Parts: sequence; C-alpha cells; structure tokens
Amino acid sequence: MADIDFRKVGGRIGAEVVGLDVRDLDDALFAEVNAALLEHKALIFRGQHLDDAGQVEFAARFGPLTGAHPTVPSVEGQPQILEVNGDEGIRANNWHTDVTFVRTPPKASTLRGIIVPPYGGNTLIANSVTAYDDLPEPLREFADKAWAVHTNDYDYVQPQFETSAREEHRKVFTAKRYRTAHPVVRVHPETGERGLFIGGFAQTIVGLSNRESRAILDLLQHYVTRPENIFRVQWEPGDLVLFDNRATQHYAPDDYGDLPRHLRRVTIAGDVPVGIEGKESFILEGDEARHYTPA
Repeated sequence: MADIDFRKVGGRIGAEVVGLDVRDLDDALFAEVNAALLEHKALIFRGQHLDDAGQVEFAARFGPLTGAHPTVPSVEGQPQILEVNGDEGIRANNWHTDVTFVRTPPKASTLRGIIVPPYGGNTLIANSVTAYDDLPEPLREFADKAWAVHTNDYDYVQPQFETSAREEHRKVFTAKRYRTAHPVVRVHPETGERGLFIGGFAQTIVGLSNRESRAILDLLQHYVTRPENIFRVQWEPGDLVLFDNRATQHYAPDDYGDLPRHLRRVTIAGDVPVGIEGKESFILEGDEARHYTPA
C-alpha cells in the first residue's frame, strides 16, 4: 500500500493528501480517501495534472456523476464537465453549495486547476457542520425546525462589470426555473452530523417574509463564514480539490483583475436532503432534473 499522509491545513476543515497519485487509487486507498473526506470535508491533491478523462474517472469512484449543470452547457463533448472560466467577468463570488436549487444536489464536487492567476483566484471552502455546532441554543432550536427555499432565479453570478456576456449567462442560468424547499439543518447521510444547509441559493425561509428571511439567513450565514471555519485553496496548475457538498459551502473571490482563471468541475450525484425530523426536501417549482442527476 502506498505511504500516503493526510495533513490538516486548518483546525476545522481541510487536509492536503500527500504521496498519492489519484490515477493509482485502488480500493484500499479509496477507502482511506473517502474516510478523510468525511472527516476533513475538503481535500487537496497537489500536482495531479489530470486530463478531462482522468478527472471524470476519479470523481466516478465516489458514485454516479451528474451532468455538468441543470441549465449551463457542458464542455463540448464532455457532458459531465463544467467550465469554470472567469475571463469575461462572470464570476461566482458568492457563498454557495453547488446546485442546491434542485431536489437532489450533488454529493461532492471536484475542481481541477488548469490556468490560475499568479495572485488571487483562490477558492474558499467553509465547514457548515462546525458552523451549526457554534450556534447558540435558541438560534439552533429555530434552525432545527426551519426550511429554506432555494432557487436559481437570483443574481448568483456577481459581475465584475455589466456586460452582454453577463446578461447572456444569466438568461442561460435561469432558462428553467427551480425552487426547492430544503431543511435549514441537514443530517449528513453518512456521518449523521448536522450542518447548516443554506448558502446563496437559499433566498427565503418558509413561512417568513422576504425581509424576515433575509435577516435570518444572513445571521445563520455569519456562522458559516467565520474565519475559523474556512479553508483557503491557493491554486497551482494541476491541483485537484474534492469537497463534500453536504457539509460545506464555497466562494471564489473576484480579486484577480483581468487575469485568466480556468478550472473544470465534475460533480458526484447526491441524495435527497433530510432534516432532523426525517422529512425530505420537496420541489416547489421545476422538476426532478433527471437530465442532470441520476434518479
């Protein structure tokens, strides 16, 4: 068995996997990596230099893959790969968990660094489980019972400048509208941990007004994005990052000017989120998105 090491990079989230070429991931090594993912929530594999096929093969070890995105086109000829390209000022500089506006959001995401700027362009990943643990008891009791409506019909991509490309992207992103109610506190299906399941797509709290919802969501979000909960990925070309979407949020700061930044994303299909009382998420608008994620 290869001599690999999982080196923590933060007190609450993140580990660097040292001594492993993910192309040589046998069953025993995979079990170690999967256990480390559940423990650390986010893993970085330096200098892997995978191609598209290699990224897809690695991601598929964790389960069936989703399509690239429910509404945004994939990389040509690669239906499971989403291009993450900030060249045109279309940048997702907003805390979010991937694709929570559908009923079955991804289990986990892989990101691969292709072209990265010499400064800035990091990815921040936050631990939503420790965020929940930090809640004071009265707020935790509220969150345990609350449900949030997640939708793709909001200004998810914050533009560097107002451009025609940005407007076109929004039209594509919202070409089909999804609204799904998820528990604010999700029970992790493998670890049983409780975590705040909110982020940018969560726009309202069921039963509250827009104004009341915004105040509550902003308050809860503050706990997610405390510095102690965050792992900052400083990219190098060829790096591969894996994170658990059931227990994290992430954010890509728009701090690299007009420099190129190209990543590619492949996501693993997930299950229906469940709250602490055992109730599953439910659709308010749209469909099961079966073109995007396996049933």
